[in-house]
Amino acid sequence: MFTEMKPTEKKRLLRIAFGTTIGFSVCKIMDWPYGVFFTVFPMLLLGMVPMFNRTLALEFIVGAAISALEMWVLQTFFKPFPLAMLLAVFFIFGYHFRFMLTSRYFLMWASGLITLSTLLNFGSYDAGQATDMVVATVLAALISVVSAYLLYWLIPDTEPFKGTPPAKPSASQINHRTILGALLATISFAVFQIADLKDSLSAQVATMLILFPMTYQGSVISAKKRAKGVAYGCVLALCAQVLLYDLISHFLLVALSLFMTVMITAYFHLVERSGSGIGFGALTTIGILYGQYLTPQGDIFFSALYRFSSVLVAMFCVLVVAFLLDNWLNRYKWTQNTP
Repeated sequence: MFTEMKPTEKKRLLRIAFGTTIGFSVCKIMDWPYGVFFTVFPMLLLGMVPMFNRTLALEFIVGAAISALEMWVLQTFFKPFPLAMLLAVFFIFGYHFRFMLTSRYFLMWASGLITLSTLLNFGSYDAGQATDMVVATVLAALISVVSAYLLYWLIPDTEPFKGTPPAKPSASQINHRTILGALLATISFAVFQIADLKDSLSAQVATMLILFPMTYQGSVISAKKRAKGVAYGCVLALCAQVLLYDLISHFLLVALSLFMTVMITAYFHLVERSGSGIGFGALTTIGILYGQYLTPQGDIFFSALYRFSSVLVAMFCVLVVAFLLDNWLNRYKWTQNTP
């Protein structure tokens, strides 16, 4: 299994698996709601970036706190006014994308974007639990950071990370990608609200993740990889469900099955070496299914089937709209996606 992995990637694999299991276990033992945050946050923190330090830890915590504050502001002041709510959501998504392009704190704004999208999805249907959602978000971020510190101490990197900074986009590229991302994210939010898709968290998250390349061509490639990843993640979760059968109420067995499925999906994510690719799609699918839908009173069979079909439909619709918006924005010099 490890033949294609570098020594540093083997250590990352273990940290992702242990970090995810720790977050999931703490949430279930304490009987806290919104388990998806406790399961997916460690995946984002340990899987999105190949290193960890105090700056990244602060970025992650501050990103979660900013998203919680943004959600509280939106729910408190804008929820009774749908048009104002959409404009405010567009503005917030817009500066997230812009800061992802122009600031040094990509992790803070990217993780915050996913968190905010998830909070809006939950909060729109369960506004009375806004305080619980904010507390769960902050707790999940803190537990993820603490477990990351612990795992980097127990499983340290022996080689410093060597990466090349991405090329700086031009002013027109920044405008193009900011507007494209903000419009698509806002349209996705509006459609999910109008259609009352309260059980489509995976689809909502997928529509956000495929926007991270911030170009139409990049989103097409990302969507193809995401679709395959979700399919693999659902199949793997269903296999784990079949193996558990009526032992689903045994916490240790469920935690062990999560650890093993995360090991498998994280392995594909790391050897793929393409950021948010097939492996990362499978990894986050496992996190969402286990964290949000797997309970002793119910399984994930129908949830997995629904996740896959809804993700495909959602991503196809996003790409159609992205194609139209991309062509429209490229007509104007100040929003052309060219250097």
